[in-house]
Amino acid sequence: MDPNPEAEIVAREDALLRAITTNDVALLDDLLHDDLLFNGPDGQTGTKSQDLANYRSGGIQLRRAEASDRLVSAIGDDVVVVVTVTLEGTYLGVTVDGRYRYLRVWKRFGEAWRVIGGSVVALGAS
Repeated sequence: MDPNPEAEIVAREDALLRAITTNDVALLDDLLHDDLLFNGPDGQTGTKSQDLANYRSGGIQLRRAEASDRLVSAIGDDVVVVVTVTLEGTYLGVTVDGRYRYLRVWKRFGEAWRVIGGSVVALGAS
């Protein structure tokens, strides 16, 4: 394992933001682990398959996703990221325009880091 994976994780985080603003389902499929569990701001737990289906259907249309205040912590074989993301667009018919604080857990599988879990809370308007 890379003794200093932070740069690789930041690159994967940037790719994730790119994927959600371009509806790049193939890239999302690569970035998210098949058994991902993710708690949304409404307290509902989602899965990778649900997330990909929402992007494929056009139910999620984000035109802006900008990261700030990112913290990265490598803990054993996992990396935890906490980041504020400013989002604009629509999510399942609801207008999204604000700041959100994400927590994501990354784990290496073979040569690739994938998100295995996470959560998000709304911080308010940007």
